[in-house]
Amino acid sequence: MVGRLKDTDAGRLRAVYSRLVEGLAQRLPAQDVWLANPALPDDIMKEAVPGNIRKADHFLSLLRRFVQYLKGRLETDNVEKEGPVAFVASINTQVGINQKMLKFCYDRLHSLMLTLEITDTDEFLHIQTVCDLATLVGTYSRVFSIIIEPFDEWMPHIPDPVLQLPVSTKYDLRRDPGVEKNYGKLLLEMVSVVPDGVVCFFVSYSYMDGIINSWHESGILKDIMQHTLVFIETQDVVETTLTLDNYRRACDSGRGAVFFSVAREKVAEGIDFDRHYGRLVIMFGVPFQYTLSRYSRHDKRSKLPGWILSHLRDAHLNTDMAVYIAKEFLRKMAQPYDKNGALGKRILLLQEDLENMVTGPDGEMLL
Repeated sequence: MVGRLKDTDAGRLRAVYSRLVEGLAQRLPAQDVWLANPALPDDIMKEAVPGNIRKADHFLSLLRRFVQYLKGRLETDNVEKEGPVAFVASINTQVGINQKMLKFCYDRLHSLMLTLEITDTDEFLHIQTVCDLATLVGTYSRVFSIIIEPFDEWMPHIPDPVLQLPVSTKYDLRRDPGVEKNYGKLLLEMVSVVPDGVVCFFVSYSYMDGIINSWHESGILKDIMQHTLVFIETQDVVETTLTLDNYRRACDSGRGAVFFSVAREKVAEGIDFDRHYGRLVIMFGVPFQYTLSRYSRHDKRSKLPGWILSHLRDAHLNTDMAVYIAKEFLRKMAQPYDKNGALGKRILLLQEDLENMVTGPDGEMLL
């Protein structure tokens, strides 16, 4: 396509090259959602594209080398985890692509697609994904890790390599635009597959307001509302009561809804989101009272109910894995309940168990 344009309208390519030299790359029309900005700071968007990718042929050569590098990394038999700095250093060493060239892949693809006047963008979504990844790893030196999985843990005998960018719940990273966007994508994926009510807890009112404003500006909140209704807890008791009542009505009608609440506040401590009012609960951050998690300690964790322990995982989940687990859990919920559980051990206590319980030396009830 670039070759055809050279033959028919080389002047247009030269004009684009001149704009890139001056750092005046065209801005993206708002309706072009497929090329949405991958959470880039404004100062980066105003920089000039590096000279070695200003020409279309040079940029396409860079993309080919980057794709070949990704293919090589995905040909692994072990799960690998790398930070952005080490990942970029490996790219530079193996295929000669430096951090600044990666950072401007999104902007260069954007200007090239507009120059070629491509209207059917669906064919190029995979290229956009590759450029988004290149720009993210070239822009941010922390916030996320790159995880390469050679197969799905549920089907280890079938090769299915995946490159993933997990979210982070660290306190000093939760205000990062990339983390906020990944949180929004996680919720968007969940509301598209989970029926009835979804409850989201935030660590504070200020954090909830900041996240919601960020999602509104990026358009994520609008996408969520295309799937379901959204209700938000406020610090006003009357407003919150009315909001909660409308949330329940939406769930009762089968429409489904999302309820944004704050952990350890009025609704979280006083309302039971049972049955279809709480098919899924998402915690955006963990409201620890202390810096050390109580439930990361073995003596505390071992006292959690068996049905919770059976779902706890030591590893952090990415968006795709969280959606997969939610789907599997909902399928199991639809099946008849097995009182003995999957391991032959009862999860719930029967009446005779309660009658046979005795008090231990430390005051705990024992069977």
